[in-house]
Amino acid sequence: MAWLIPVCKVSAFALLSALLIHCSNASGQDSVRETVNYPPLWDNVPDSLESFVTIHNKTLINPWNYLERMGMYKILLNITAKYMESFGPRNTGNVLWGLPLQHGWQFNTGRLADPSNATSCGQKTADPTCISPTSWWSCMNYYLAIIPFLGAVEAGFFDEWPFEIEILPPEEHVDDFCYNARDCHILIPETMAKWTNFFQLLKETQNIPQSKLLPSISPEEDAVWRHIWIAHVSSIETALPKFSERLRYISAPEAQFGVSWGSAVEFIAAAHFPTNFNQTNVFQVYLPQRMLLAHDKAPFIPDLSKEENWTLIALDILYEGNKMTGGWLLKFWRRAMCSERGREEGRNLLENIISNPDLILPGICKLLLEFIKNHNCSITDA
Repeated sequence: MAWLIPVCKVSAFALLSALLIHCSNASGQDSVRETVNYPPLWDNVPDSLESFVTIHNKTLINPWNYLERMGMYKILLNITAKYMESFGPRNTGNVLWGLPLQHGWQFNTGRLADPSNATSCGQKTADPTCISPTSWWSCMNYYLAIIPFLGAVEAGFFDEWPFEIEILPPEEHVDDFCYNARDCHILIPETMAKWTNFFQLLKETQNIPQSKLLPSISPEEDAVWRHIWIAHVSSIETALPKFSERLRYISAPEAQFGVSWGSAVEFIAAAHFPTNFNQTNVFQVYLPQRMLLAHDKAPFIPDLSKEENWTLIALDILYEGNKMTGGWLLKFWRRAMCSERGREEGRNLLENIISNPDLILPGICKLLLEFIKNHNCSITDA
């Protein structure tokens, strides 16, 4: 069985996955204490298209300004709220929350600034709300901000807006991006179609019943999670090779973290991790709260928490383990998560691993293999 990796790597993968699933128990329901960790400058972020400048019958949005890019997320949260009322109180259960919260983390940790230092874009002492098109993180995020927004435009969410919506290009690297639904369908047709499909699904689905007993969820709700993760993964898979050359501007540890994080998203997606307000906030505290430097070596980075150090190690092991097996580790995990029952049982299994560490070393491979045998669905069902 050439795709099996050493037990230690499987165990690290299981522990990382367990952390993600454990975090998912922080439901968006009333029974969970709502955090107040909104993205930075949230109160200053535009919340409607009326907040943007309209000239010559065109509403202009500058995605290279943090407030305006975050405003696109805030608008998406507002216009989709009525479709996800059953997901959690006061729109905290909205499945889109993971995107602006992640973008806020990028801003707070300096990852949107110009890493080449050729400009002052994003520097806290100069132009803090500037988003640099040289930043690997900002370019990756473009595909998770502007493309979803244009998908919502294409799905008809802004049909009543009387003006054309125009996305402004950066001052450089103009050809690396698309700026309207038509051009994005040409440049990245699959990704654009998947975001459009997600928003069309939302319009067709209202009053989704949610199970009161987590981690079980209704088939209708699971379909929403499935489609947003399909679109999310498509954005990552499209952007990773396109912007790989931007990695040369950041340190080797930071580049490795970025690539490993991008790879981990596919594992998170297979479990349909709920990216609502509370759960994303719980999870994000484990991500490094600053850019990694050339001399940083986890788990011995003194100004990062133990959890941040461990996350870096776990992400790296997960990435390398999947690479060593030629992608079989991801296929293996997707196979285990390929049904609603499988994902629910997967969460229970991984929670048991946390509370019963004796299961990890001698039994994790056997448990997962036996687990897979009980599910009759293909990888494409995930």
